[in-house]
Amino acid sequence: MTRLVLVGPPGAGKGTQAKALSEKLSIPHISTGDLFRAHAAERTPLGEEAKRYLDSGNLVPDTVTNEMVRERLAESDTKDGFLLDGFPRNTKQAEVLGGLLAESGTKLDAVIQLEVPEDVVVGRLLSRGRDDDTEDVIRTRQQVYVSETAPLLEYYRDILITVDGVGDVDEVSSRVLTALRERR
Repeated sequence: MTRLVLVGPPGAGKGTQAKALSEKLSIPHISTGDLFRAHAAERTPLGEEAKRYLDSGNLVPDTVTNEMVRERLAESDTKDGFLLDGFPRNTKQAEVLGGLLAESGTKLDAVIQLEVPEDVVVGRLLSRGRDDDTEDVIRTRQQVYVSETAPLLEYYRDILITVDGVGDVDEVSSRVLTALRERR
């Protein structure tokens, strides 16, 4: 059983690594972005609420996100493990996740931090060519990530695995899998 959380700054390659790792570990990749889109498309009450916040450019409140994750983790395909991407984002969400897992008598196995130098992620994000991805905006997002994530990394310090996130997809995946094996 493998229950993992993947963290890293915007542009670190979390989505790409999450897909690769979920395939290699045969566990579902659970992305909060995907959950928001699925709920919105299905017009669920949670999806409608999330959409109101997203459409106005605001963050979806923890209460809505927590409930979506709770519902998703209750699905049968997660009984042998999962890879969370984008959740938890703060210590309050981490406490909720811990409580959800405790209800089913489980806990997280590891939190994997993809470490990528700021200049590398800025370059990656600038190369996407999005109009809203100016260097100043990207660097501000990086600083917000660092300040918001520092307490989360401290919260998970006992199960935190930091991996060099620079390299091709297979290289980075291999580093993560090696680090997980060494941890067991």
